[in-house]
Amino acid sequence: MGKKAPRKKVPKELAVINADNCTGCESCIEVCPVDCITMITRSHGVKSVQAWCEIDLDRCVGCEVCVHIPQKKTNPYELLVCPWDAIEMVATEDVAHVVAQIGGPPDYIADNWDRLVGTAHHLATLRATK
Repeated sequence: MGKKAPRKKVPKELAVINADNCTGCESCIEVCPVDCITMITRSHGVKSVQAWCEIDLDRCVGCEVCVHIPQKKTNPYELLVCPWDAIEMVATEDVAHVVAQIGGPPDYIADNWDRLVGTAHHLATLRATK
């Protein structure tokens, strides 16, 4: 992988997936235009596997396509992408707090703190200084 170019603009809102609600159905992965959603799987011994989708906040452009399919303004029916209502758009300034709460099991968040919460905090700081 090459070096990532710096962001031109930090979105006002970023998508966050509530890991507890996510079933790993991958509906959001199929529609994301910037390919910033991945499946996380963790094995808990022989009997269970835990899976949920996660947004790469550094790549999310805040387009909302993972939440609902864009419709004409005159269409009263919103087509939701996630059948489990697991994705929400969160103000960039609040993303670090929200990801820390719902971005995955507590031990997973702790193990991945810098990548998840640290990235969100960095984006909030960039947004505040623009």
